[in-house]
Amino acid sequence: MPRAKTGIVRRRRHQKVLKRAKGYWGLRSKSFRVAQQTLLNAADYSYRDRRDKKPQFRRLWIARINAAARQEGISYSRLVAGLRKAGVQLDRKVMADLAAREPAAFKALVEVAAKA
Repeated sequence: MPRAKTGIVRRRRHQKVLKRAKGYWGLRSKSFRVAQQTLLNAADYSYRDRRDKKPQFRRLWIARINAAARQEGISYSRLVAGLRKAGVQLDRKVMADLAAREPAAFKALVEVAAKA
């Protein structure tokens, strides 16, 4: 029976890994072994950070709403409590967008919250 060598299988596998590691620094993009380890870590980080992205955006929206609310003379917590009492159901993403893009609409929200 003839001897079976890895041949093209190994080369294709290495090429696939090195193609994904293109743009990495130093041996991380040139050496198969280092590139493979780097890609494993990158996969872990991307999995973790997809989940961490949600609370990070929530913190950003709250900071934006708070900044806009304080310009209108009300704190974030009073604004949210007032909107809840008034029965306004807007999520933080929409309120942050209103604060940044539609100051007049956000001012109307602040007035509704202040009355409640």
